[in-house]
Amino acid sequence: MRVFVTGASGWIGSAVVPELLDAGHEVTGLARSDESAAALAAVGVAAHRGSLDDLDSLREGAAASDAVVHLAFKHDFSDYLGAGRTERAAIETLAGALEGSGRPLLFASGAALITPGRVATELDAIPTSGPDAPRGGAEELALSYADRGVLPVALRFAPTVHGEGDHGFISTIAGVAREKGVSGYVGDGSNRWPAVHSRDAGAMVRLALENAATGSIAHAVGEEGIATREIAEAIGAQLGLPVVSIAPDDSAEHFGWIGAFFGLDIPASSALTQQRLGWTPTHQGLLADIAAGYYTR
Repeated sequence: MRVFVTGASGWIGSAVVPELLDAGHEVTGLARSDESAAALAAVGVAAHRGSLDDLDSLREGAAASDAVVHLAFKHDFSDYLGAGRTERAAIETLAGALEGSGRPLLFASGAALITPGRVATELDAIPTSGPDAPRGGAEELALSYADRGVLPVALRFAPTVHGEGDHGFISTIAGVAREKGVSGYVGDGSNRWPAVHSRDAGAMVRLALENAATGSIAHAVGEEGIATREIAEAIGAQLGLPVVSIAPDDSAEHFGWIGAFFGLDIPASSALTQQRLGWTPTHQGLLADIAAGYYTR
């Protein structure tokens, strides 16, 4: 297939693209800079110049493809509503270009905050919707295009897609530990944090693309839920720091913005995704990656 990928040079995209190329797909990646275009060309990906704000570029890329894998997102926590509006416009544009064609639109979503306190599954709907919802309510919007001749697939990634080079949530938590001189967890640390290795996530996206008609929601989750106390202990061991409990009322002051997330119990399952796609996570888990020093060097 000719696959148009947004976010092709990003953290998750860098794991997805090799999977697509190795499977024989022809990949075109959205590139917003000369540097991104050169990076894509170096791995055998055709660059399509544009950005999430350039809707014409998105429309052209999607129209020329057999399928779209939309992974790009503006991770701007200072204007999260604005980022959501950008995402909503991108989904409307990409889906509109595919409307009536029966072609797949795979798009990044999240496996967190769906059913806090219990294990979220692929059968659970995102609890929020509309332009002011997280990610602009993009999942509900994209899935509505199933009635308009598009094959939408929500790629719900675990909040941590880990591996060497990851600079996401766990890297931030390790940075807080280094700054504060203690490796903290919230409360008793029994709340659960799901994770997936980047290479396992890449394999899942490729399988979801090739089997798009089998289900509209796929969970890129390799570990259902790791106790945050264990994460703090692994970070503390690497940094040689004491591991301490942070009272929930003090979590915002201690951790900053990430405290609101790190104290949540947000486990998620991928059992249905594994069954439907024949996908089995095989790479090492998050704690092993922390022990390898990927987050503490």
